[in-house]
Amino acid sequence: MASEKATLSRGLNSRHIRFIALGSAIGTGLFYGSSESIRAAGPAVLLAYLIGGAAVFLVLRSLGEMAVSAPCAGSFGEYATKHLGPLAGFTTGWTYAFEMVIVCIADITAVGVYMGFWFPGVPRWIWVLAAVLVIGALNLVSVKVFGELEFWLSLVKIIAIVAMILGGIAVIAFGLGSGSDHAGLSNLWDNGGFFAHGAHGFVVSFAVVMFAFGGTEIIGVTAGEADSPEKTIPSAVNSIPLRIILFYVLTLAVIMAVNPWQHVGTSGSPFVQIFTGVGLKSAATVLNAVVLTAALSAINSDIFAAGRMMFGLAERGQGPAVMRRLSRNGVPWVTTLIMIGALLLGVLMNYLMPGKVFLIISSIATFATVWVWLMILLTQLKARRDMPREEQAALKFPVPWWPYGQIAAIVFMVGVLVVLGFYGSTRIALVVGVVWLALLAGVFRLWVGPRLAARRLPDGADAPEPASVPAGGR
Repeated sequence: MASEKATLSRGLNSRHIRFIALGSAIGTGLFYGSSESIRAAGPAVLLAYLIGGAAVFLVLRSLGEMAVSAPCAGSFGEYATKHLGPLAGFTTGWTYAFEMVIVCIADITAVGVYMGFWFPGVPRWIWVLAAVLVIGALNLVSVKVFGELEFWLSLVKIIAIVAMILGGIAVIAFGLGSGSDHAGLSNLWDNGGFFAHGAHGFVVSFAVVMFAFGGTEIIGVTAGEADSPEKTIPSAVNSIPLRIILFYVLTLAVIMAVNPWQHVGTSGSPFVQIFTGVGLKSAATVLNAVVLTAALSAINSDIFAAGRMMFGLAERGQGPAVMRRLSRNGVPWVTTLIMIGALLLGVLMNYLMPGKVFLIISSIATFATVWVWLMILLTQLKARRDMPREEQAALKFPVPWWPYGQIAAIVFMVGVLVVLGFYGSTRIALVVGVVWLALLAGVFRLWVGPRLAARRLPDGADAPEPASVPAGGR
């Protein structure tokens, strides 16, 4: 392995960035977790995805403004350090790494569930372990291998979703299949109404809805290894609204029109269940292969993103120096190995409590995700207010609806965190999140803060940067 004097490789082009963004947005939260949100809100979950998607779009536009102006591996962790202070940057960066570990455990859990469709007698943890080892090994090769792998995995997902939507429309229009339930748009309002569980169910669904959007912030992380971030980042961010409408709202509308929402279970992907329910077993088999591909794609993105964030933390002195080590191909191999090691916890959880893993970790991931988004919004708000008018006018990718859109998104994110604490099924997420943040604050106060202070020169200027600053970084 090469020393830490190497730099991150710029091996991601526009095609890679766009499909990495797609891969992060279309994963286990849609293909598997959507069943939980449907059960909570009924058809009203469609409105929840639209509202949540609008808020996430504002988050990504805020991140995009900063990423285009100053692309770096540390991304929003580094931006928080610069504009809100070292403690904010430290908690943001490490909470994101924590989020990726938790989300990745959810993804590998889904792999075990999907494989159970074909091999019901094989313990789930075996498939989970295999997924961790294979995807982890591919991430150690080079960033270009990662980008190509993510491109093809995401392409499979996109084609499959479009095919599923068209197939679902055919089932509705022509009555294909041999299921006993009537397929039709009336299923969206005939089974207890659009708000089947009232305002309570609609609000509760946001705990899972926001989890589904988790990982989209990887767009900012990729900026440190993009060929031309000023072009690729805006393109990826601006495609978010179309993805939300097509891949979430339209897809779930088709699912609930084909199969009444109350029949959607948690024993597998609702994408597979709808075609099994109407008797199209061959279509269900193909879709199970697709949702398996989607989970592997999400794991691939999670390992990449968390590794780069920890690399950026180490660059700023907010993590162990060993995490700055890169391979000859410019891959942060130490942080990638750390992610692989952390994911072995997912193997253990699937061995000990296979039936309860997903709901617990998805709610914890929601807290971490929403906290990171909240910090991105606050960072951009502070950065813009401190910026001279001339610099504001020169921004290449300014956020829309400034500042009212950002303020509304901040209020929404705080509301989601409050929701987590009000309901017993998700309260553990708030407890774990508060404990996590308190632990980070303690670590910063006792160890990281004094180390950062020691790195400053006597006149108060920053000490020289280490040699491994990512290309295009500070």
